[in-house]
Amino acid sequence: MTKRVLSDHPLANPGKLFIGGQWVPARDGRTEPDISPIDGQEIVPVAQAAATDADAAVAAARAAYEEGPWSRLSAQERALRLNRVGELIERDLEEIALLETVDMGKPFAFSSTVDAPMAAQLMHYYAGAVTRVDGSSRAPAGGQLAYTLREPLGVVCAITPFNFPLLLSMTKIAPALAAGNTVVHKPSPATPLTALKIAELFQEAEIPDGVLNVVTGPGVELGETLTGHPDIDKIAFTGSTAVGQSIIRKSAGTLKKVTMELGGKSANIVFADADLDAAEELAFFGIYYNKGEICTAGSRLLLQRPIHDELVERLVRRAAALKPGDPRDPETLFGPLAHRAQFDKVSSYIEVGEKEGALLRTGGTGWTPEGASSQGLYFLPTVFTGVDNGMRIAQEEIFGPVLSIIPFDTEEDAVRIANDSAYGLAAGVHTKDLRRAHRVASQIKAGTVWVNCYNQYDPSVPYGGYKASGYGRECGPESLESYTQTKSVWIGMD
Repeated sequence: MTKRVLSDHPLANPGKLFIGGQWVPARDGRTEPDISPIDGQEIVPVAQAAATDADAAVAAARAAYEEGPWSRLSAQERALRLNRVGELIERDLEEIALLETVDMGKPFAFSSTVDAPMAAQLMHYYAGAVTRVDGSSRAPAGGQLAYTLREPLGVVCAITPFNFPLLLSMTKIAPALAAGNTVVHKPSPATPLTALKIAELFQEAEIPDGVLNVVTGPGVELGETLTGHPDIDKIAFTGSTAVGQSIIRKSAGTLKKVTMELGGKSANIVFADADLDAAEELAFFGIYYNKGEICTAGSRLLLQRPIHDELVERLVRRAAALKPGDPRDPETLFGPLAHRAQFDKVSSYIEVGEKEGALLRTGGTGWTPEGASSQGLYFLPTVFTGVDNGMRIAQEEIFGPVLSIIPFDTEEDAVRIANDSAYGLAAGVHTKDLRRAHRVASQIKAGTVWVNCYNQYDPSVPYGGYKASGYGRECGPESLESYTQTKSVWIGMD
């Protein structure tokens, strides 16, 4: 099939920031080219905001919250406007999906069927959920009346990563706005384009000025300004654990509320009684979906010894046969890594694994598809066997298509190995024994456990981490609760 191609003008306002409902250049006029990982070519110029631009965005959000209509609209009125944004995403679904593909390297086969549709679903879900946010009456001793109110926090700063630029923006923006807050969004400097496209749709939907603001540019400078800013009430962050810890420390001075969805090193456990065909499919999907650039990647595959060798051979053959391709082709299932620094990081772990004594069975190197530019950031699907859980490739988040396979003997061994990690974002369990499935799921220290499935998501189901994988939840009513605060009101009855 013919690959999809962006128009010559994929964004209506290239090289600009979205502040206070207006498209404006960075105050110093600086831009940088946004580079596609497909071929190393510039897509569009992107404004490089400085601290003064971030201050302006926060001021616009604060004014919209304190003086504008958004926080005072009824839940039903906010729902109507958010549903309109969802409808516009659905209208422009293919264009948004292609923008995500060209900017991040995500195959169009997924961006058009998963990312863009779910972005719209998130807007519709929270448009409906916000009408059910309410308080309750209480009956304290003494004959007084007391009741609770759920109120917005104020200004929310959403800081999002490069791997799911669209979805991980919507998991923050949708509930924050539904609850009545205003938002300053800082997308990853590597993949900012769908954030800017969504801002265009907000403007078309006539969302009041300042309700959503988007500042693009260098991560460190903008992050420092926003995370310590006294006029920001909450930070919603997805990214690495190290950066999350830095944000928490910086935000402590102003006692901001924070939600942290951080790194992972998820254990995907296959017991000997599992359906091996299904387990093979799910293990393969669990690590190579989105090129392994997903926090919940099943990067530690734990195989019970009776089925270890057979499943290893199946997965090695299948990984060796999966070649990267141009993600704009709807038949491509495996595209390039998102940016050069990530490519170099993944490459460095191949040497680490071999030095530690793991056996590289396939992959482990970059690759250029036939007819493709040598500037593309394609990396072959990689499998290591003979891995001990104490190795760095089993303990550190590589964030790429690198699978570490670890054998185990008993159920107790599997749980012990799975929990022997600083992280606790997700895990998988594959077995036909229902009692074992429940037993193991209850013992694994992770925020999500998939049983006989993997990487399943829905706007109504929360996800988030244990341990170094963060705290707070995204999606579901649990996320909406984190964008509100509770007020108690007492009424004297005497």
